[in-house]
Amino acid sequence: MKAAVIVFPGSNCDHDVYIPLKKALNIPTEFVWHKATDLSRFAIIVLPGGFSYGDYLRCGAIARFSPVMKEVIARAKHGAKIIGICNGFQILTESGLLPGALLKNSNQKFVCRTVYLRVENNRTLFTHRCAEKEILRIPIAHGEGNYYCDADTLEELKNREQIVFRYTSENGETDPMYNPNGSIENIAGIINREGNILGMMPHPERRSDDILGHEDGLKILGSMIETFARN
Repeated sequence: MKAAVIVFPGSNCDHDVYIPLKKALNIPTEFVWHKATDLSRFAIIVLPGGFSYGDYLRCGAIARFSPVMKEVIARAKHGAKIIGICNGFQILTESGLLPGALLKNSNQKFVCRTVYLRVENNRTLFTHRCAEKEILRIPIAHGEGNYYCDADTLEELKNREQIVFRYTSENGETDPMYNPNGSIENIAGIINREGNILGMMPHPERRSDDILGHEDGLKILGSMIETFARN
């Protein structure tokens, strides 16, 4: 099992996620430049945070056309485990691998702080290390994290239990005051229908070691690794 961390021009969280995968979880991990056209040796693909192509046009809009994304889409259809974090989530929606879109934060400001997430579905490939409705502390750092989708898509996400994380209070309340970006129904992360692709705005890699404050993020990254190992 190998993991690929895709590096686009402007990525800046690639090393952040490489370290916990390789050192904390002991997974052979490689950086892969965006011009790569073969990902067949990788079972896990990470689209990290940052500002791919300077976020020109829209976040993730140009990265979607990088040569590597054609291969990411192909590997997704073959069941590869894919996680898009922050800018990676934006790229996944632009690529059509996840529904919806990420808009500018409702307050029109960049937000950088630790938030509370409630695990809405702990039966996914990415959350089985978490307890049902567990509250995680995970940092955010984005200016366009306001998740939006139309009413039909939202209903489908609910019916298929594709909403994985919601922004809440420390006690799990989903009041708008705990929503850092205006995301519809406080959504912080979703999966695709097949369940092998996760997109989330918060950064689990930034809470993957005690030296960073705590290890809540490893419950997400570790779930992904354990799922593959079991299969």
